[in-house]
Amino acid sequence: MNYMYAPWREEYFGEKKSGCVFCQIAENPKHDEQNYVLYRDDLCFIVMNRYPYTPGHFMVIPHFHTDSIEELEPKTWLHVAELVQICVKALKEEFGAQGINLGMNLGKSGGAGIAEHVHYHIIPRWIGDTNFITTIGESRVYSNDFKNIYEKLKKILLPRIEKSLDTKKCTK
Repeated sequence: MNYMYAPWREEYFGEKKSGCVFCQIAENPKHDEQNYVLYRDDLCFIVMNRYPYTPGHFMVIPHFHTDSIEELEPKTWLHVAELVQICVKALKEEFGAQGINLGMNLGKSGGAGIAEHVHYHIIPRWIGDTNFITTIGESRVYSNDFKNIYEKLKKILLPRIEKSLDTKKCTK
């Protein structure tokens, strides 16, 4: 087995802060830039995944703290779904994603890394974005600068979300 040195991940495995990391982000809009929040409103927020599978991996997260989607108000669940739909379209049309993985891992046994707060993963994909290094070397190569991708996604997503939500308010 080969080992890759990745000191930037130390905070992830080190001493855990008390409380829910997603609630901490939700409650601190002043820190959106340092937390890589792409968007927020009254019901949820969109944040970059700090340990992405591919460049541009982010999550849509309701502010309401729960580990069960069935506890979400229908209005919140529908809003999450609407944001996911807008984001997928933006990733395909403006970010160049050739495919998208969507998913929720509910509970530890369901594969959730942060099981106490539901969150929806949106993972852009490209032909050839996985290769031998992941399979043979048990490592991932992240070929883009995280901060640059954050800035690019913010430019792409914000206008689309705001336009879509404003349009819906006008038609109701």
